[in-house]
Amino acid sequence: MLAKSLSNTMITAPIVFIALGLVMSQLGILEVHGSEEVLYLIAEIALIILLFLDASQIDLKRLKKQNVWPLRMLLIGLPLSIVLGTLAGFIFFPHWPLAMIALVAAIMAPTDAALGEAVVSNEAVPKNERQTLMVESGLNDGLALPIILFLASLVAMSNSPENDNLYWLLFGASQVLMGIVVGLFMGWSSGRLFLFGESRELTSHVYQGIGVLALTGTSYLMATLLGGNGFISAFVAGLAFGNIVKGHCRFIYQFTESEGQMLVWAAFIVVGLGLLPDAVEHLTLPVAGYILVSLFLVRPIAIYVSLIGTKAKPITRLFLGWFGPRGLATALFALIVSEKILGDYGNAVLVIAINAVWMSALMHGLTAAPGAKWYGNRMKRKVHK
Repeated sequence: MLAKSLSNTMITAPIVFIALGLVMSQLGILEVHGSEEVLYLIAEIALIILLFLDASQIDLKRLKKQNVWPLRMLLIGLPLSIVLGTLAGFIFFPHWPLAMIALVAAIMAPTDAALGEAVVSNEAVPKNERQTLMVESGLNDGLALPIILFLASLVAMSNSPENDNLYWLLFGASQVLMGIVVGLFMGWSSGRLFLFGESRELTSHVYQGIGVLALTGTSYLMATLLGGNGFISAFVAGLAFGNIVKGHCRFIYQFTESEGQMLVWAAFIVVGLGLLPDAVEHLTLPVAGYILVSLFLVRPIAIYVSLIGTKAKPITRLFLGWFGPRGLATALFALIVSEKILGDYGNAVLVIAINAVWMSALMHGLTAAPGAKWYGNRMKRKVHK
């Protein structure tokens, strides 16, 4: 009832739903003790669907031709964020293993446009900047995931007996490679089958959505059964499927803007309900310091450097660098690796990730509407001059 009114203020939907989850937890409305498996399942389903849908909406040929900014931010800015985040980690966590610090930096690298909805939907901001942020946030979680899995395997390897080292190396490699192979096969073959069925009028829009969700789940399950990573498979399948069908499947866009929003908000409630209380309880000065450096320095510097040599003005580079909120991808990636791979290190990673999400939701949410308005007005004045 209040969504439209709130969209013009500094209060964003993620802030509302994270706070709602926290309030329900503190008031005892819902008990989450012993319910970690349920929380993990909800997070897993949300991430699988969001990875697939985000990837399926990216037109790779159009992206390559029309706008170099998101490509540079993904191919230069993302790796540089991980490198700078690792260097910052040595300051705040000097006794941690290198692989552990790099893993945290990689988990902190993906961004979430949902936390900056007031920016990407504000027409005062030039279209190029809005599209750049949307494309970057849609792809950087899928691109960061193989790096995260590989680093998580290194952390597990350093924490296991020597004879297990080869196992963890093979585990990391098979997770990435098999996930990519299965995703390509599922996305390409299903896309061709979809076009064939549509051309023969064998299906209708009513059933296309069921098919897309089935494809998403099957891509995940097939990769998992074959020793690959299901999340990478879902992302690659979405990328391949979307570039085969090229706008023929309306469900992809409709779901993202309706049921997909419900899924995102439900996941934020889960974060606030089941993960935030423990994370805040274990928030220390080094953790808070690292998160603030990551938000205010690491990403802005990485994005600024990645756009050197383009037509992006210095103010545009700073604007794009700041509006890279840490959202669901950061929380869910941390939850996944801490649950399955990291063992004793898992809780430390989860504490950093969950605290980063609520701090980013607050700071980016509060600055999204006024920041978008200020930047839009500033760019208009430059054009008129």
